[in-house]
Amino acid sequence: MNARIWRLVVVLNGLAAWAWLAFWWRGHPVLAAAGVAVLACGAGLQLGVQMLLMRSACRARGLAMPPGWTLLKAWWAEWRLSVYLFGWRIPFRQQAQPDRLYSGQVALVLVHGYFCNRAVWASWMRQLKALGIGCAAVTLEPAQGGSVDAMVKDLDSCVREVVRRTGRAPLIVAHSLGGLVVRAWLKVLPAEERAQLAAHVVTVATPHHGTWLARFAHRLPALDMRERSPWLQRLGPPGADVAFSCWCSRSDNIVFPPELAQLAGSEVHVVDDAAHMQLLHDARVRAYCLALRERLQNA
Repeated sequence: MNARIWRLVVVLNGLAAWAWLAFWWRGHPVLAAAGVAVLACGAGLQLGVQMLLMRSACRARGLAMPPGWTLLKAWWAEWRLSVYLFGWRIPFRQQAQPDRLYSGQVALVLVHGYFCNRAVWASWMRQLKALGIGCAAVTLEPAQGGSVDAMVKDLDSCVREVVRRTGRAPLIVAHSLGGLVVRAWLKVLPAEERAQLAAHVVTVATPHHGTWLARFAHRLPALDMRERSPWLQRLGPPGADVAFSCWCSRSDNIVFPPELAQLAGSEVHVVDDAAHMQLLHDARVRAYCLALRERLQNA
């Protein structure tokens, strides 16, 4: 569903730019170009507002902030990456990287976040395949209007197929909302199945305790991500059956303050210089997951 939504957004933006140019170009070319530039900068403006809100919210809680230059670079990199992901990969390339699995091998199960689909993992999947490592990426439905709990079924089907084909519990890597889906899934599993279906969970920018920004949400599943939301209270802390590692960033424009992306008892990694989608594609996160997967393979 998210692919269809983003395709519509891309098409409508393209039509709006074309109509503006066609109307103004003949008599007012500067105005025509300026209008298109404003339209093209919409994503950057939105990200900039999010960065300012993040900075204000964290300062109000007395939290240390990265230098302004670090935040500026994170904003610029996030803008470029977001245009690529939401303007091309998510709308048009959802199935471009098929799953690949190998018997007897610990695979990676990749779980996307809010308003995304499996296409966000394309660069991960290319690298994993080049290294001969099995991987499977799930698209969670319902994408809009349903609770986090409603997405558990898709994840469960994906993981069970991976285990069936490899004979090993996978390493699960989840971005943003995807980490909450993993926790909701683990909660409903019988205790004896958890370690058989998940060797370890790495969450990347997951709002484990909600996020300040979700106070502006008015529908599911974003409502579930409000700080201290009723859904998060019912979810409770994860059990000790499966180990977690949590990655978060002080430059995250979506999940902030960063302490909300950390679980008690987990291995926590905090960086200063990566925004929300950037952290998913951060070389440090990927290197950590590859090293962790190697240890699990040899355990």
